[in-house]
Amino acid sequence: MTARRRWLGAALALGLAGALPRRAGAADLPALIAAARPSVLPVGTFSPTDTPRFGFRGTGFVVGDGTLVATNFHVLAPGADTSDPGSGPQMMVMVGRAGEAAQGRRARVVATDRARDLALLRIEGPPLKPLELAEAGTAREGQDIALMGFPIGGTLGFATVTHRGIVASITTAALPASTASNLDPRALLRLREGNFELLQLDATAYPGNSGGPVFDAATGRVIGIVNMVLVKAGRESALSSPTGISYAVPVAALRVLMAEVR
Repeated sequence: MTARRRWLGAALALGLAGALPRRAGAADLPALIAAARPSVLPVGTFSPTDTPRFGFRGTGFVVGDGTLVATNFHVLAPGADTSDPGSGPQMMVMVGRAGEAAQGRRARVVATDRARDLALLRIEGPPLKPLELAEAGTAREGQDIALMGFPIGGTLGFATVTHRGIVASITTAALPASTASNLDPRALLRLREGNFELLQLDATAYPGNSGGPVFDAATGRVIGIVNMVLVKAGRESALSSPTGISYAVPVAALRVLMAEVR
């Protein structure tokens, strides 16, 4: 091989090496989990006459000023989003500190987006550490992600569980048909907006993960909120034969909901 060919071969090898995508964030995942864990919380209801008194319904995470918890609308107990806080079921989140037992914080619903399956709760007590949200529209197909929550709820104990995956696709979902009874101004506005985006994830989520954050594994910022899991048959199959396909609402919709509260 001539010196010129050796030089060209070395240059080509360097060029290819520089062009290969690096799997970002893998080394930082333990740090991401440690930083985010205190801000990812079990969400449920509280009743002094029930056993147990805390009824787990899903996952939530702290945002904004530290007193707001984002979750799915379907995680709320029926009637919890009433305008009269005293008439509906009492919502609660469980807050734990390292080395201490978890404590319940009462919460009330302050904003909802039923079409996009989002809700915001305001919790009592001092602010908690909020998670950082990514800018709207930053999710990309093939992006490394991590999702965190409480799969299968209290069955496995209220310890956060993290799963890795990628954004497999950015797809669209049609809004459900409205009836005359719910054509309020906000519903009409959503109808004019048409379909909205969903993130399809190549990651395994389970019942209990609903409302949990989806992180950009490279930056640790939240790019979406888990809201659906594709199942083969009934709910039980989500545990015995998970498909590994989950869906999340992009963070842009959460930003809009937070702006309404402010």
